[in-house]
Amino acid sequence: MSRRLAAAEPELPGYDFVKLLGSGGFSDVFLYQQRLPRRKVAVKVLLTDELNSQARSQFVAEANLMAQLSTHPYIVTIYHADVASDDRPYFVMEYCSGPSLAERYKRERFGVEDALRIGVRLSSAVATAHGAGILHRDIKPANVLTNDFGWPALTDFGISSTLESELPTHTTTTSAALRGGRDATTGSSNQSVGMSVPWSPPEMFEDDPQPDVRSDVFSLAATIYTLLAGHTPFEVPGRSNGTLDLIGRIERGVITPLNRDDVPRTLIAVLNKGMASRRSDRFQSAVDFARALQRIELELGYTPTGIEVPNLVQRHEAPQRSDDGGDDATRVRPVSTIVAQPAPPPAPPRPAPAQAPLEPTRMRGAVPVVGAVQPPTGAAAEATIRRPAPTVTSPPQASGEPEQPAEIVEEPRRRRGLIAAIVVACVVVVGGGITAAVLSQQGQPSPVHTQGSGENDGGGILTSVVPAPVQVGATANAAKTAVTFTWKNPKPKADDQYIWTQEGANKPATPTSKTTATVSGLPVGTPVCIDVRTVRAGRASATTKMCSQ
Repeated sequence: MSRRLAAAEPELPGYDFVKLLGSGGFSDVFLYQQRLPRRKVAVKVLLTDELNSQARSQFVAEANLMAQLSTHPYIVTIYHADVASDDRPYFVMEYCSGPSLAERYKRERFGVEDALRIGVRLSSAVATAHGAGILHRDIKPANVLTNDFGWPALTDFGISSTLESELPTHTTTTSAALRGGRDATTGSSNQSVGMSVPWSPPEMFEDDPQPDVRSDVFSLAATIYTLLAGHTPFEVPGRSNGTLDLIGRIERGVITPLNRDDVPRTLIAVLNKGMASRRSDRFQSAVDFARALQRIELELGYTPTGIEVPNLVQRHEAPQRSDDGGDDATRVRPVSTIVAQPAPPPAPPRPAPAQAPLEPTRMRGAVPVVGAVQPPTGAAAEATIRRPAPTVTSPPQASGEPEQPAEIVEEPRRRRGLIAAIVVACVVVVGGGITAAVLSQQGQPSPVHTQGSGENDGGGILTSVVPAPVQVGATANAAKTAVTFTWKNPKPKADDQYIWTQEGANKPATPTSKTTATVSGLPVGTPVCIDVRTVRAGRASATTKMCSQ
């Protein structure tokens, strides 16, 4: 099939034409120089031959959809939309000077760290679109550009749709139509089906395709696989890779093995789960996929990439648990905020009411806690203690419990001082708990805290910490030149991982899924210590120091 010639560039007030950037099935993209403010911009212009009511409405819809998302750092920005003097609609958007991911993966080898970072950032962009009720439906390397900062920028929302709408007519394609192409073995029929087959999920090949957020997750995972492998996930080098071949492998879930020694098995497992044939077996949201990539970054000792999902006004159904996603789940699960920065430690439990008076000598040694509520001192304290007012003796109510009427009792003068001492002691106990929680985190690497990771109360608020490993033993080999440490997890979960480092050794942290670690190459009989942490859902526990005898 020969490529069509691009239409002539339109005359646009305030812009000077520079060159043609590319041509698609329904539009051309030109590079212009904007006069004020002075900058290079890309201008997408709808073809005159395709100017029917449906094409015009889809073009306007794309501009409006991108405008809703264009403030996101990893989505191409829309500046302006209008109709040219020759009656062709156009919109002006950010010019991304770097190559697309399609150009890059064909000429260079992506490192694991780079692929993970791109994966988290693209997931952020896709999750933001889903939160606004928009499915992209054509995520692939060619639709990810590189902006002037070197960041990925998702573009081409031309066949996207809102989650409640029907598929655009030009992209609704039956399975029979796909299989009936006369050039099915060469793959050249991809342009006519309105989708990018190598990165499309199997549900898109049904007679009545009903994609949802997990369909975009499939394409996300397929895109990251392509960057690492240098070819599409279902392409088998040296064999026939036409449209029919690819569709058959996609529907059967036959992913070509990713043969790279530097790609960890955990990353391969994450990508395979993202491209599962059954959508209920995939990650249930782009945020879940991003968290899985973050965990691998942490395992490999990389700085976790932030998940950039802003606060969005929810316009869809109430949030659902991620384990209820069947094949009929077609609405977005709303995303509020993904906190990629470390969160403060959970507040300590409220202390139980004092059972006996505390000795004054114990309170004298207490150190005031910064940020804690301090009791009155000096004249104020004297006035408080000696004030002849009724004393409230009921204990403070726990959060969420119905408030009980306080019991008012006239206390004798000698008991008022005792009650004041108990109040001061409670403040010191609470403050001391906060201080201990803060000090326990000092000197530790900052784990990744994301809303909803770890154990939560159903609303995505963290209520517990990752359990630290407990040493079971340390056994030296017969030559006493190696020591094998063993530990246990007090509250294990299926996906728990561990990171350990040898104390005093200038070596990177070692991730493992086992509860053992061996330090070798030691001088005979030399004692050794290691630091071990549990990693769960992107969070790391406190460090446990384990030493040999």
